[in-house]
Amino acid sequence: MRSKLLKKEHKTYVARHDPAHCLAPGLFRSLQRGERKKLKLDVTYRFEKDDVTVRFTGFEPLGADDLRVLQGLVAIAGAEGDILPEQPHTDVGKELRALLEVKGQHEKTKGMAISSSLYGILQEIGLTYSGANVRALKNNLVRLSNVTVIVQKGTIQGSFHLLSYAFDEKDGRLWVGLNPQVTQAILGRCKYTHISMDEVRAIKGDVTRLIHQRLCAIIFPGRERKITMDTLLSYAYCNSEPKTQATVKKRRQNIRKALEELVSLGWEVTEYAQGRFEISRPAKSCVKVKKSQKKMM
Repeated sequence: MRSKLLKKEHKTYVARHDPAHCLAPGLFRSLQRGERKKLKLDVTYRFEKDDVTVRFTGFEPLGADDLRVLQGLVAIAGAEGDILPEQPHTDVGKELRALLEVKGQHEKTKGMAISSSLYGILQEIGLTYSGANVRALKNNLVRLSNVTVIVQKGTIQGSFHLLSYAFDEKDGRLWVGLNPQVTQAILGRCKYTHISMDEVRAIKGDVTRLIHQRLCAIIFPGRERKITMDTLLSYAYCNSEPKTQATVKKRRQNIRKALEELVSLGWEVTEYAQGRFEISRPAKSCVKVKKSQKKMM
């Protein structure tokens, strides 16, 4: 008999993600052993058209594993999340909202909360429930919750943590609060990046995972775009200059392997000139996600 912790969880089909969290160069990157202890996170992305600047800062850089977890949380929130208002009604809601530390222009903007378990999150992102994966997931949550997001529109500024969470070690219950900017995308109240969770669960390589999200943010389903090898390298290894020609060669090989993996997922890749690719994204899935009633925490 399954324990309460290992109960069957709902798997989602789509994540509606905030474009800034997908496009910010170097927010998620390929990390070498030991780099997490040496580096910090400080990434800025600017939407020129809207006069909006988004800055992400943190004690540690974020990797492909953190990206995967955040995608899963966003997907779950879209399928079964609860609205997290400025003044929540429940104790856990109050805790999540306080830990988000929403300040400035977003202070009255709603966030979103999910109630799940470590097992549920691992299943959502296509990982097995094991001791190693549980430990890694706990570390992912710590890193993601330590990231501060600073948003400036014109002369108005606001800030919040990327996410907040509360975990009950005794019974395995996990609650996660998502920031107001991600929430607006999940609810479809602003532009959002459409990410197939079936693809997310199927991806094996870290480099593939990193360039997949960036490509999802710039290529609409059923459309194509021409992209160079150097651009793809920047998606995976942003601000990390290779020290040797051997490293350059290895990174280019990794990109080509990532493109091969995308092809196995249904994407089309044509190299029409050396180091220049036309990448076509599959048409949007016909599977419709059941919309749940958004409650108030």
